[in-house]
Amino acid sequence: MATSKAERASIEVAGREIAISNPSKVYFPEAGITKLEVVRYYLAVAEGALRGAGDRPNVLVRYADGIHGESFYQKRAPASRPAWIEVVALRFPSGRIAEEVVPRDAAALAWMANLGCLELHPHPVRAEDLEHPDELRIDLDPVPGIEWPQLQAVADFGLAGWPKTSGSRGIHVNVRLHPRWSFSQVRRAALALAREVERRAPSLATSKWWKEERHGVFFDYNQNAKDRTVASAYSVRPRPDARVSAPLTWEELDECRPEDFTLRTMPDRFAAIGDRHAKIDEHPCSLEPLLERTMPGRFAAIGDRHAQIDDAHPGSLEPLLELSARQEAEGLGDAPWPPHYAKQPGEPPRVQPSRRRRGQAGGGRRVPTKPLIEIGRAARKEDVLAGLERWKGRHPEAAAHLQPADVLVDAMRGRSSTWTRVRVNLEHVPENLRPTQEPLDPDYPPAVPRRGDGDFTSASFRRSRRARREE
Repeated sequence: MATSKAERASIEVAGREIAISNPSKVYFPEAGITKLEVVRYYLAVAEGALRGAGDRPNVLVRYADGIHGESFYQKRAPASRPAWIEVVALRFPSGRIAEEVVPRDAAALAWMANLGCLELHPHPVRAEDLEHPDELRIDLDPVPGIEWPQLQAVADFGLAGWPKTSGSRGIHVNVRLHPRWSFSQVRRAALALAREVERRAPSLATSKWWKEERHGVFFDYNQNAKDRTVASAYSVRPRPDARVSAPLTWEELDECRPEDFTLRTMPDRFAAIGDRHAKIDEHPCSLEPLLERTMPGRFAAIGDRHAQIDDAHPGSLEPLLELSARQEAEGLGDAPWPPHYAKQPGEPPRVQPSRRRRGQAGGGRRVPTKPLIEIGRAARKEDVLAGLERWKGRHPEAAAHLQPADVLVDAMRGRSSTWTRVRVNLEHVPENLRPTQEPLDPDYPPAVPRRGDGDFTSASFRRSRRARREE
């Protein structure tokens, strides 16, 4: 590595020289981790990181000012990129097309890290076949107040696949598929699995899309919709301790804590034991969701969950699609899609339960099922959470009755950036103590996208130009 007085570094990776601008810029103030350390981390775990994100189109999620600065999503690959950075034209549900980065080697990971990309966000398709996912993604997301042991219990509830920590509070289980099915079929299969787990463990898990209806661990089936991405294996997450998404064995998942795996601890683990998901492409897992015979904490017929199960159609969606057909015959049709998708055939009314009208969709008067009020909206999560604390200070008696899951923190994802909304469910507050809706604090009008998918809103577009100059 060479450095200069202009605070630039040069690293040779895979036969290429990668320029690192501002290598000493601090990305994680609490841990004192710099940009150069992030680059070195991805080089140390490159083999595993490429197994999760390599050969796939990736959304660039950029934190050019570190984890406490503004972040933004960039779908279109930067125009000013090295000639050897590969891109592929991806068509979005809106019909628009953008070229996204396809990392093929460690040099590409280093180049992405230099742009401020802490996380790797690949699509579940290979660049060679953009319409047929080769991965079903099980995303287990705990509602507030749910602790790690309950997530472990849900993950153990008959899920066959390759588990990893999300790097935040959740658990991901990835299942390799034969690339034969459409995005809609993969999403529908994930929905069927979510509903079956919910049926078997109703006190632990939920498939309900609307936050006000959730409890326990939410099985996010919509992560399998086209154009959705999640942080892949070995991704660094924007947490103060620089946690990473750690691939695990099922035995390790039973014993670990998510904070065990950080940017500073993972390289030693990787050097000692390698990638726990090294054989994920060799052994597609069974998607038989729930087997008849059980044993404590597991399903007896699964055995080694990283081995092929020949009589259960490894890598095939057919068992889950058959389950989906049975559910539909019993009256369980489609479930809500994310808000920025066009209304889908057979989709129920896309309106949160607390805002539905009595009678047919679009008619009648509103009959709230939950006493929800909105506290505020902000571009930064910490700003709107500060507004929540001010609200609690004004209404201490009501706040004393709130349970953790009663505070609904929504990351409202736009085409290039996110903003945060906070609502409060007052159902556990006695009626005589329930505050009425007040002016939002803070009141942030989210920027309206002015360009196509993957381009920037007016504010974040200006921010991205500055980021490119600095990075």
